Amino acid sequence: MAKKIMIDGNTAAATMAHATNEVCAIYPITPSSGMGEVADELSAEGKTNIFGTVPLVVEMQSEAGAAAAVHGSLTSGALTTTFTASQGLLLMIPTMFKVAGELSPTVFHVSARSVACQALSIFGDHSDIMAVRQTGFALLGSSSIQEIGDMALIAQAATLES
Repeated sequence: MAKKIMIDGNTAAATMAHATNEVCAIYPITPSSGMGEVADELSAEGKTNIFGTVPLVVEMQSEAGAAAAVHGSLTSGALTTTFTASQGLLLMIPTMFKVAGELSPTVFHVSARSVACQALSIFGDHSDIMAVRQTGFALLGSSSIQEIGDMALIAQAATLES
């Protein structure tokens, strides 16, 4: 019988990402989703991925730096991911064009959130996702926590197949 646990969507995505990657590039900022912190905790606890190694979690100085770290790590052949939302995703757009153009296999885990135009906003919508449609990344969505975990794994498998 499978062990049942109660988690949120950020933990579901981060757990799958940690299990299927060798490098996680993060930039923890407030407010942010907890995905980067969960991946960092899993590595600090010595939890291994499906390859039997503990993923390297690299904390960068900005969201743009996290995207650049993903690109550099992918170029060296490591399976790499990152986590972001809102304005952070917008800062990753230039690197997303490069990664997609090189057909590098990666998944950016995004908790969709409103792009704040005048003041800080933590409301959920898809304005950040809609801003990256032209980058060449495939966009997958989910509507439940179970789907978040499933789609994180499916996205990783799909990017390796393409």
